[in-house]
Amino acid sequence: MFIVHVFVHVKDDQVAAFREASIENAKNSIQEPGVARFDVIQQQDDPTRFVLVEVYRTPEDPAKHKETEHYQIWRDTVADMMAEPRSSIKYDNLYPDESGWG
Repeated sequence: MFIVHVFVHVKDDQVAAFREASIENAKNSIQEPGVARFDVIQQQDDPTRFVLVEVYRTPEDPAKHKETEHYQIWRDTVADMMAEPRSSIKYDNLYPDESGWG
């Protein structure tokens, strides 16, 4: 598994719109064959901060995800909602191994 955490800081007045757009993107993303999991999480003590937890089956699958129409719609929709550029950190899965992901 290949995991990406995308950190997003949203403008105060854009929180609801960002949530809506990101949940719609996640609902479509989880339908992709290369996506094992796609979570949208919001920080409790600062609702302008989000993390997208993206779990892909192979290291090539994030690039395939970025080619999808729903990702491109999300990217364009949320571009002006961000208080600063988003950032990401990539991780390798150690446990459970692939057989534990169902």
